Amino acid sequence: MDILKDRILKEASVINSGVLKLDSLLNHGVDPQLTMEMGKEFAARFAGEKITKVITVESSGIPVAFATAFQLGVPLVFARRKKTLLGEPDAYIERVPSFTKGIVTDLIVSRDLLNADDSVLFIDDIIANGDAARGLIKIIEQSGASISGIGIVLEKSFQAGGRTLRELGFRLETLVKIQSLDDNTITFAD
Repeated sequence: MDILKDRILKEASVINSGVLKLDSLLNHGVDPQLTMEMGKEFAARFAGEKITKVITVESSGIPVAFATAFQLGVPLVFARRKKTLLGEPDAYIERVPSFTKGIVTDLIVSRDLLNADDSVLFIDDIIANGDAARGLIKIIEQSGASISGIGIVLEKSFQAGGRTLRELGFRLETLVKIQSLDDNTITFAD
């Protein structure tokens, strides 16, 4: 997506060779028009797949997952990172490390929201090492649901997350791949 690449070059900041700050696009602020375009792109790429729900991880994945679910006309489910007072005691829970936050958190999905009849499309903002993705995949598998595919806005191809998911046999579509952040320069992969 050239429009997304252009916006990344204009608005993103390289923090170090492993971290890209995308606050105005994905992680703190949201451009509704760009987000809807990303949703349309994912819907087009996964057209023809049986998809009953879109699933993502709280919180940065929610806007683009919502846009994708809207385009596909299916519900959106997101894994919470914190328990609520209303949470069910036997929800699906997986502990995962966060590359960007440098902490371990829980991913929590109510058992009422996923079941064996579901075929889900997993959408998220960024994949680095893939720990959150693998945690959510475990939850999906525990529910008995199937995974139609995985859509990621930005893949850091210099980290193992995307490659690992492909090696596990998942169809992974990324809108933008970053090959390197070395020397404070964003280099896109072809």
